[in-house]
Amino acid sequence: MTYPATASNEPLPTLASIRLVSICLLFGLASLAWGYNIGVMATIYVHPGFIKALHKPSKDITGLITSIYYLGTWVSYLFLSHPLADRFGRRVAAASGVLITGVGAAIQTGARMPGGLAMMVIGRIICGVGLAIVSTSVPLYQSEVSPAKHRGRYVVINHIGLVAGLAIAFWVGYGVSHWESKRGNYYGWRLSMALQFVPEFFFLVGVFFCPETPRWLVEHDRNEAAKRSLAWLRARDVSHQQVLDELNEIERDVAQRKIATSQTWTVLFTNRPLFNRLWRASLLQFMAQMAGNTSMKYYLPDIFMSLGIERKLTLMIGGIESTLKIGCTVFDSLLVDKFGRRLTLVVSCLVMSLCLLLNGALPLAYPNNINRVADYVCILFIFFYTFGYSLGFGPASWVYGSEIFPTNFRARGLNISASGSSVGSVIASQIWPVGMSHIGSKTHFIFMSTNFVSAIIIWFFYPETSRRSLEDMEVLFNPDYQLRASFDGPDSYHDDDEVIESTGAQPKTVQA
Repeated sequence: MTYPATASNEPLPTLASIRLVSICLLFGLASLAWGYNIGVMATIYVHPGFIKALHKPSKDITGLITSIYYLGTWVSYLFLSHPLADRFGRRVAAASGVLITGVGAAIQTGARMPGGLAMMVIGRIICGVGLAIVSTSVPLYQSEVSPAKHRGRYVVINHIGLVAGLAIAFWVGYGVSHWESKRGNYYGWRLSMALQFVPEFFFLVGVFFCPETPRWLVEHDRNEAAKRSLAWLRARDVSHQQVLDELNEIERDVAQRKIATSQTWTVLFTNRPLFNRLWRASLLQFMAQMAGNTSMKYYLPDIFMSLGIERKLTLMIGGIESTLKIGCTVFDSLLVDKFGRRLTLVVSCLVMSLCLLLNGALPLAYPNNINRVADYVCILFIFFYTFGYSLGFGPASWVYGSEIFPTNFRARGLNISASGSSVGSVIASQIWPVGMSHIGSKTHFIFMSTNFVSAIIIWFFYPETSRRSLEDMEVLFNPDYQLRASFDGPDSYHDDDEVIESTGAQPKTVQA
């Protein structure tokens, strides 16, 4: 494949790389709070103080608390996240999401009977609303400030923050499990929940010291501000040719798509090139949750306890597993640009399928923990599963969705497609506890099958997007890219026609 030569593929000064890493890491704090908020639930579900506070909740109740969170994310993805990101900018959206999440966490921290279940449910819904904003605005920001050549590694920081939050939550849960006094039982799980305020505070302090993305600024006719932002991000003078060339690419792309601002979101469904992007991004998000990772995040201690391991040790193993996941994700940041999104996703699905096959089959062959070697093999392959997920679906599903949409539709496209993850998460979080209660380890075979089918779908229907600038995605999803005539219908979507007529510019030729 010959990649397009664009200004965003030019080498960067060392200072520019340092700045990009720094601001992406700061935004990673928001993702860390996202991961912590999810991971802490796995630790408090087995905490005796939480069990007492909610009067020994059944599997159905914990399943409700888990899945109701995704009702909040689904509503937020469809109706709140993209208007915030489009109207007020990526920074404001991320900050708003973190603030909303803090409110939800505070409600959960105070949960106790009577009304403890209602407080947990309301708090989880509010956290879902906030974290949906975080989960889309953070990769959106990272994607739009990054150069095309290394965009994958910067957006992957979003997932590094997520898995770091998961790991910290498990280690906090492990530490709190040793606080076994009466006060420890009452305050331990509440302290675990409240500690997420720390990264949220530091993110809120630092976020407005970061520049807004040049693409959003151009979209809102603030071209001079966009030039200054881009110059700072690339560590160049505002008059440097690389800055001017990259800004020109962005301005041209926004001008080509300006007609989209007068159209409703339904054009994502009625226009073929846009719908080609939307269904792929949505399905990818759905498949990422149906891979079984949702169940692993929330029920990992229960999984280990079903293998005969005592509670404190399960939390320690969960902490080790989540910590290794950070390393796997950092490793993937090197692979996602070198080998591309599609190959890493397919390998990820196949690795997870094998791990789930063994975790389903061995307990059937050796029931009731009669063979300790089989139990240890299951634990080992849960770690391999973690590697597989972190290799592909974990980061790549967000990288792919954040880079394929044109500027005017990027926020709303990413948010609508991310609602697919909410649907998948609700299904997966309900399948796991019910499945384990009724069919035991055979539940693993359900997720094994979805991973295998996902690998086939991705290989045959998902084009490779690595190393392409955000302005050069059209050729991948529009079969009539250079041949189509101007559109005149109410749901039309222009690419080159208007700009060519008004400026005399020639369309870019992109080799694939």
